[in-house]
Amino acid sequence: MPAVADAPTLRALLTRADLRLVLAGEQHLEPGTLDRAVRWVHSTDLVDPTPFLSEGLVLLTTGTQFPESPDETGAFRAYVHRLAARGVVGLGFGTEVVRDGIPPALVEACRDERMPLFEVPYRTPFIAVARANAEAIAAQAYSRRSWALAAQRAIALAALRPDGLGATVAELARQLDTWVGMYDAAGELVREHPAGGLDAATAEDLRREVTGVLNRGARAGSSLRIRETPFSLQTLGRGGHLRGVIAIAAGDLDQEGRGVVTAVIAMAGLALEQQQGLSRARGVLRAGLVQTLLADDPAFARRISRELWGPLPAAPVEVALTDATASRIDAIAELLELRVDEKRGALFFGRGDDGLVIVVPAGERGPVEEVAERFGVRIGLSDPAGYDSFAAAIAQAKVARDRSGDGVTLFAELARTGVLSALSDEARALARAELAPLRDHDAAEGTHLVETLQAWLDNDCSHEASARALGVHRHTVRTRLAQIERVLGADLSSFAARAELWAALRAVED
Repeated sequence: MPAVADAPTLRALLTRADLRLVLAGEQHLEPGTLDRAVRWVHSTDLVDPTPFLSEGLVLLTTGTQFPESPDETGAFRAYVHRLAARGVVGLGFGTEVVRDGIPPALVEACRDERMPLFEVPYRTPFIAVARANAEAIAAQAYSRRSWALAAQRAIALAALRPDGLGATVAELARQLDTWVGMYDAAGELVREHPAGGLDAATAEDLRREVTGVLNRGARAGSSLRIRETPFSLQTLGRGGHLRGVIAIAAGDLDQEGRGVVTAVIAMAGLALEQQQGLSRARGVLRAGLVQTLLADDPAFARRISRELWGPLPAAPVEVALTDATASRIDAIAELLELRVDEKRGALFFGRGDDGLVIVVPAGERGPVEEVAERFGVRIGLSDPAGYDSFAAAIAQAKVARDRSGDGVTLFAELARTGVLSALSDEARALARAELAPLRDHDAAEGTHLVETLQAWLDNDCSHEASARALGVHRHTVRTRLAQIERVLGADLSSFAARAELWAALRAVED
């Protein structure tokens, strides 16, 4: 945040020419000691005033509480030690009131405790020192309030720009003089200022923290430190429906700073809620375009897409279908909306009857793979196709998705395994039922009908070849085939019957 020139510090008091304050002797103070904020100036001659003091005070005294003997150094040391332990930031000694100068023992005690000690001359009343500090406090408060009003006005104007959220984030970063980033509901950094303001390792650690906050789903503000950088995180949206997180590379903010951030959070939250309504409308429109594409006539979808998001991806395209739940689809859609802006004319998506549909040019699978990796969903991907066979591509993607493990599964990989590999559990159950009479006969009569049928079909229905494979006479094969026809009530001279039995035997193979 912008520095305040008249901040109430001990250095500011010492530089006031009208007060004529002078540091006593040669003092070896820690860097920044004179720049600590002075919350108030108080005067007392009590031997132990610490029960009545708070941290951040400058104490003024005339020294009546100190012993007259210059050898009583222990009293001075104990006095200064108590003040330092209580958090007193400086000690002023009024001279020419009780003593002609500052006692050397007090100078030595303050030097040992690193306590700033200064002389208040007789002609400077203590009330003048207190009033000067009070004026500095008031000036600082006025300056901060003025800054807060100006900052909120600048941020409100930024929100009216075309990219209101981006402009708001940038203006907040400028007002706080630090890095500010906005993450979407999926934990993606969508806006930041200044761009690239975090190193890669810090950015990745921060993204993980943001993702954890979003996964908890509760509205919250939190502070953390990543390496040497403090961060404040503020969620956007309602509890259970978080829309994102704003991250600020700053630790504790003062009241005015927190007020400015609160205003930004409220504005961003409202903007995101409004965007959610627009997103729902866009989602309905996209779903309608998917339905028109399923009619294998892309003319209407091309016209609407060109007006709103840019042209549809150029054919041939690959069509992906996800198994994401409704709640996950919303988060995926937010990410894909960003990618649509980045890849204008190279990405289309919309909700279909069987899940979220993603369309990309053939071979350009980056968005599809990103969705699978980030959201842990299963995705089936069709072969390259034109829009005139879009419905067939959707069907391929559905088969690939339903038979996939994790990640992206290509229909082309499944096609190489053959048609029978796609048989369902229901088909296998039917196959077992169809072959059950043969298995039961073999078990009851000790025959080898299933084995014979398998060998006969595998050898292209050749009796000679089947006999050699089984090690029996060809007449035995004929006899067994006749038994199979009687048990099953089937005509093995029919191609359809042979094909049915061959498929059944393949379906029940282990």
